[in-house]
Amino acid sequence: MKITERIQQPIHQEMAAFENKFKEAMATKVPLLNRITHYIVRRKGKQMRPMFVFLVAKMVSNGNFNERTYRGASIIELIHTATLVHDDVVDDSNKRRGFFSINALWKNKIAVLVGDFLLSKGLLLSIDNDDFDILKLISIAVREMSEGELLQIEKARRLDITEEVYFEIIRQKTATLIAACCGIGAASVGAAKEEVERMRTFGEYIGIAFQIKDDLFDYSDEQIGKPTGIDIKEQKMTLPLIYTLNNCSDKDRKWIINSVKNHNTDKKRVKEVIQFVKDNNGLEYTITKMHEYKNLALEILNTYPESEYKESLQTMIDYVVERKK
Repeated sequence: MKITERIQQPIHQEMAAFENKFKEAMATKVPLLNRITHYIVRRKGKQMRPMFVFLVAKMVSNGNFNERTYRGASIIELIHTATLVHDDVVDDSNKRRGFFSINALWKNKIAVLVGDFLLSKGLLLSIDNDDFDILKLISIAVREMSEGELLQIEKARRLDITEEVYFEIIRQKTATLIAACCGIGAASVGAAKEEVERMRTFGEYIGIAFQIKDDLFDYSDEQIGKPTGIDIKEQKMTLPLIYTLNNCSDKDRKWIINSVKNHNTDKKRVKEVIQFVKDNNGLEYTITKMHEYKNLALEILNTYPESEYKESLQTMIDYVVERKK
């Protein structure tokens, strides 16, 4: 059994029911939009976000579940999908998960409008049902994702990212959405504010560990779906590189910055930078940090009694740091 199937086991029925509810949430009277949303549903990924919503909801409420939980998961997926559609336009990307992107098939104007449509659908789904606590959690996530992207763009121009700024960028860009999933899962079943916040923090720690793992792939020789060195080519300052820059001589530091700024398309030079980072403990330090965040998430999880939902969340955390792509 695949690890994702194992994680899904306690919420298998809910995930199957969610598929139909998510399709309903995207329904419209415009035929073109229906064609595009049908295409989006067909090419969905692992659906980690709804899994987080459902598992947290079940864990904090001893197995209870309601329509609000389904709505919370639908809102997350609608808004997440909207951000992906817009990202593909911004990045001029023609493929996502091996499928053609919306902008590749229907051009940028339609892709932007589809993203706007999905965003408004998500907001209205919560407003129409008076789910204002859920709306607040997802709105915070959207704001932080935008701020994180802009902070990264601003810092990438000067390559002067400190470790502190790096963690703020990944907390906002990646971790905030997983934090929203876990917070919404708890809020949907009527958990107290303190518990919702605790679950939000739990999701944030997992999200940070997830992004650090992604950064490590840039230095991996395994076939993981993105070429080695792509972050360096795109002048993205990731933790292995930041640590190495902060712990090497001025001469080596100047050489690395010059390589990333001016020679980032030179494959030989990029390989040399990757090797330098490996030789100077950049990967060991990054792996240690990733496990620190994994352990912080587990500490929160271990405050809950044993259940199949808790076990699945534990497996999910292990998967995040051990996955091969």
